[in-house]
Amino acid sequence: MKPTVLKVLSAAAILLLAASANAAPTLVQDVRVFDGERVHERRSVLFDKGVIVDANHRGAVPSGARVISGAGRTLLPGFIDAHTHAFRLHELPVLFGVTTQIDMFTDIGMMKKAKQEMAQGHNHAHADLFSAGTLVTAPNGHGTQFGIAIPTITKPEEAQAFVDARIAEGSDFIKIVMEGGHGFKSLDLATATAVIAAAHKRGKLAVVHIGNEKDARAVLEAGADGLVHLFPGGSADAEGLAKLAAGRGAFVIPTFAVLESMAAFRGDDLLANPAFAALLDKDGQAPLKARYGNEAKPGLLVAPKLVTAAMIKAGVPVLAGTDAGNPGTQYGISMHRELAALVEAGLTPSQALTAATSAPAKAFKLGQRGRIEKGYKADLLLVEGNPAADILATRRIVEVWKDGESVKGLAEGQRLQVAKAALEAQKGGGVQALPADGRISHFSEKRLASPFGMGWGPSTDSFAGGKSTVKLAPQPALPGGQVPLAIDAKVAPGLPFAWSGVAFMPGAQPMQPANLSGAKLVRFKVRGDGKTYQMIAMSQGVQMPGAKSFTAGPEWTEVTIPFSELKGIDPAAIVMLGFNAGPQPGDYRFEIADVRLLDR
Repeated sequence: MKPTVLKVLSAAAILLLAASANAAPTLVQDVRVFDGERVHERRSVLFDKGVIVDANHRGAVPSGARVISGAGRTLLPGFIDAHTHAFRLHELPVLFGVTTQIDMFTDIGMMKKAKQEMAQGHNHAHADLFSAGTLVTAPNGHGTQFGIAIPTITKPEEAQAFVDARIAEGSDFIKIVMEGGHGFKSLDLATATAVIAAAHKRGKLAVVHIGNEKDARAVLEAGADGLVHLFPGGSADAEGLAKLAAGRGAFVIPTFAVLESMAAFRGDDLLANPAFAALLDKDGQAPLKARYGNEAKPGLLVAPKLVTAAMIKAGVPVLAGTDAGNPGTQYGISMHRELAALVEAGLTPSQALTAATSAPAKAFKLGQRGRIEKGYKADLLLVEGNPAADILATRRIVEVWKDGESVKGLAEGQRLQVAKAALEAQKGGGVQALPADGRISHFSEKRLASPFGMGWGPSTDSFAGGKSTVKLAPQPALPGGQVPLAIDAKVAPGLPFAWSGVAFMPGAQPMQPANLSGAKLVRFKVRGDGKTYQMIAMSQGVQMPGAKSFTAGPEWTEVTIPFSELKGIDPAAIVMLGFNAGPQPGDYRFEIADVRLLDR
């Protein structure tokens, strides 16, 4: 596409956006309606000034109204994603029909800003946000690994003051973390129980992040209002857990999108939908391509599927939540995979749609949203086909309205930006030319040189608040002339994922991506103290690095790591390669030499 065409289309998008800002009454005529619980085969829905005026309009078309044909289409309430982490990309959810996000942990300043925009009626371009604010976790617990200093709790006696502080910050509900392992500490049951009671005393919901069936049972018995995840595994007492949840009046958010990521399983490719892919640039697509797991283990999805089916059968509210913000997910778009996964787990398409509309609105007490009824918010989604019969029809989006205003202009503007970025990428550079021998480590006594990019330097967890340190020192040359680099690393306690080591940045600026797709693998020589280390790779748009372990024994050993084993990493957008000690605290020493990027 030529730049002049882009400019013309950009102007058109601005005009569309301006037109939507002064929206006239809108009538969606003769459309199938899913009202949040059931389907009505033919209705006309009128909305104006952000509110549904008539959910079954039978009169004349109001003067000046915009009329939209509903033939062959279905009108639904805007989707409510019941589990996100809304740190970034706030423009994306509404483009995919998600008009409300229930956030389980985010920056307090960002949360307050979103609430202010909602209160002032200035939030038409973004999904509304209801948030837990800061989660409730133990020191070095899950949630402390992101480089953001957050308060933590250690004992039951601190519960009420802790909860009151979160409410004062603006938390809409209280989220508790009860999961250990993977280097994390966990709250004990007594403290979690006290937090649940403290939240209830202030009239707030208390929901819990768990990682196994035992903890799920324990927190439900302690009075938790909901489980914000199900747990991976090959088996579970699904009926027993569902009976307990039903008896306690709790709800469940399975979060299949992130559980599939943990299992390195890809149910279907959302980016195969051209209309969806056109809304996401390379940075936006990268998290969808990433996975937590390195090896596909679909058996880990057996337990959550069994439990979800049992919950629905027992009458427990099941809510659709994606855990967007994690590898394998993306804001807005992942809801469409979550809905399909719920159907695969045993929900009917209508039950899955309820899980994304009226059920979360009711469970989290969100007021008049999540349904198509008179007086409810005009957050609406129009799709081709009938998603109550074929859940994949949610992906055939015709139009989205947020607060009664069409987001067509926003979507067109986003497509233009993505197209422009792709055009600039084509101009700006292709595959990084590699040295003939592939060597990227040109170490000497004077400098740690490289044939391209910013090159080599120390890498520690200090930017995330850690206190690990490292010293890099070139060593006497090996036979053949290669100078090894010694890495003396001191990994400090205090972070679940502490590290210390050396990094290679292939871009011209810090964390600038480089296209290394001409290489298929990294090969290097290593020796050291006999401990286990990790080679990591980070690519643009993906928060979690791909990693592969190696051992540094007393003799020089050659290690080969294919990029294909660094799951979720795009070799065409590498921002860093690292060779690290950690996460266990302690002193480490290893040497690397002759680091090469090779095509075979």
